[in-house]
Amino acid sequence: MKKRSNSRGTPPGGEAAANISGDQSAASAAKYKSGASSAPATPTKRSGSNKGNGGNGNKQKEEIAQTFVIVNERPVDDISLDFFYKPHTITLLAVSVLAVMYTAFVRNEANLDDNLWAGLLCIVFFFLIVSVIAFPNGPFTRPHPAVWRILFGCSVLYLLMLQFLMFQNYSTIRNIFYWLDPKLKNFHIDMEKEYGVNCSDISWDRVKGHLDVFAWGHFLGWAFKAILIRHMGILWAISVMWEITEITFAHLLPNFIECWWDALILDVIICNGLGIWMGLKICKILEMREYKWASIKDISTTTGKIKRAMLQFTPESWSAIRWLDPKSTAMRFAAVIQLVIFWQVTELNTFFLKHIFEMPPDHFIVIGRLIFIGLFVAPSVRQYYVYVTDTRCKRVGTQCWVYGAIMVSEAILCIKNGKELFERTQAINIVLWLTVQVLISVAFVYVAVLWQ
Repeated sequence: MKKRSNSRGTPPGGEAAANISGDQSAASAAKYKSGASSAPATPTKRSGSNKGNGGNGNKQKEEIAQTFVIVNERPVDDISLDFFYKPHTITLLAVSVLAVMYTAFVRNEANLDDNLWAGLLCIVFFFLIVSVIAFPNGPFTRPHPAVWRILFGCSVLYLLMLQFLMFQNYSTIRNIFYWLDPKLKNFHIDMEKEYGVNCSDISWDRVKGHLDVFAWGHFLGWAFKAILIRHMGILWAISVMWEITEITFAHLLPNFIECWWDALILDVIICNGLGIWMGLKICKILEMREYKWASIKDISTTTGKIKRAMLQFTPESWSAIRWLDPKSTAMRFAAVIQLVIFWQVTELNTFFLKHIFEMPPDHFIVIGRLIFIGLFVAPSVRQYYVYVTDTRCKRVGTQCWVYGAIMVSEAILCIKNGKELFERTQAINIVLWLTVQVLISVAFVYVAVLWQ
């Protein structure tokens, strides 16, 4: 018989949300509509409505609290293997302490750098252990809530690291990177290199030369973004706006200079467009799929058990996303525009960080940050979607909050350590960029709403 987790994440009254999928919004409790529908109308408040009617007022407060709890601390439904969901805090404490004690006593302490590195790893290790025990699940539970708690712990560690770096000078930060990878001492950005030259020379060999690993990165990146956002209008707004962003900041980052056919045809239409199409196609397939999960204990064949174990790494269910509808309020439009701008800032941080601190595009720090941001943005977008579309959700989820803090901290770190670079900033370009961001975002999203 399947059981429901009662170890963590099951709030009082959580039975109302027992049938919500791990990938659905907080508004998808059994008594609410799924994410495929628009947000419910905000309950009308009247003066004195709670007088003599305290039961309804308390019920509404409970619904609001329950909505936030579900999106921030998702309970696990239909548990088939109790061992993996029962709390093992004492065992975890004993194993962790023994592992650290053994490592501390038997390792060689002669090298100072190795000692510092081992100490930092021990701090990270215990912080992630605490995150597994104490941090919220977030909106997802597959493959296991502990995975998302660890990811949340990593994001908090990254945020704390950014706060530390903000109080260091440029030389100290560079020395930290040299300590992580001494090869960075020999790498410098070539400011004399020319980009976007001989644009009239359009040949197959030149076009084929641009279809490199970065083109595949564009395609896969936009497919992933489509799976996260699931709205054609918002995706095309971000895609077009990014090319405008590159033009706006090309006087600061020379590698933003591209030929028109590279930016318009190869990037926007082919790489980004095909990535968006592929991502939305995957979403449509997952929406039409019927989700009936059998307990692994009820499967008799070995092949079936292996297949069920592999499917644990897939979504528990999938719901359509509807950011806007023709009756959306101005505040909801503003929230979507804010999403587009935040996404642009996150992308800009990637390029400014590797330019200011001089790292090659394929460096493990750059790639690692991209993977980390991509993983952490998934629950953040989900929590932001629920906050925007569900009137019962009165505050943003903790993972989304931390992501916003990370984005702003990265931007501050870039501005603080790139003063010479940003001194060349043309203020009129920034004002025009923000204006065009808003106008194009509204146009693309509104056209998509009317099209649907």
